[in-house]
Amino acid sequence: MDRNPPDGTGPVHVPLGHVVANEKWRGSQLAQGMQGKVKLVFEDGLAPVDFYLSVRSCILYITEADLVAGNSYRKRLVRVRNSSNLQGIAIVEKTPTSEQYFPAIQKFTVLDLGMVLLPVAGQVEASCIIIQLVQEQTKEPSKNPFLRKKQAQLSEPFLLRTVQQIPGVGKIKASLLLQKFPSIQQLSNASIQELEQVVGQAAAQQIHAFFTQSR
Repeated sequence: MDRNPPDGTGPVHVPLGHVVANEKWRGSQLAQGMQGKVKLVFEDGLAPVDFYLSVRSCILYITEADLVAGNSYRKRLVRVRNSSNLQGIAIVEKTPTSEQYFPAIQKFTVLDLGMVLLPVAGQVEASCIIIQLVQEQTKEPSKNPFLRKKQAQLSEPFLLRTVQQIPGVGKIKASLLLQKFPSIQQLSNASIQELEQVVGQAAAQQIHAFFTQSR
């Protein structure tokens, strides 16, 4: 296994169908949930990344304890966002304890950094998401010329989940919004009038308020 450079932001060689996991997750419920579904390889020195899905795709897992402890998780997110090597996805535990801190990390991750954020109830749900991501990447052989395009589309269902976290937006409205505004940046820059054409006046005002209040 190729070692990653000292800054911890890759590249790391990940064989197809494997997940390279930070050693700290060995024996965890999250790792156990993936056993038998994907091939796990544990390595030291992967920080700030928790899981590598491919040479360019990685997961940062933000726990309930991370959120309650303060904003130190932001440095990890920024390091990955600033890396030209990586496309990072943030998986965040949204629990009754951490729920009050969730809007802050959602706005920072999605609006400020432009990254995909996926809320989960815990490590079991997170393991299912990671398995799904890996399976999507292994559906076609590496020599398939369409694989690059498919990998670029991996975040689409998760972007849908991110938009659904906006107050007043459900699955149907999120789908309609992403058809019109295919990125978070475009959605956040849309006017109330543009949003009204897609989801109606009430929802448009809620969406516009969500983005403008975070600036």
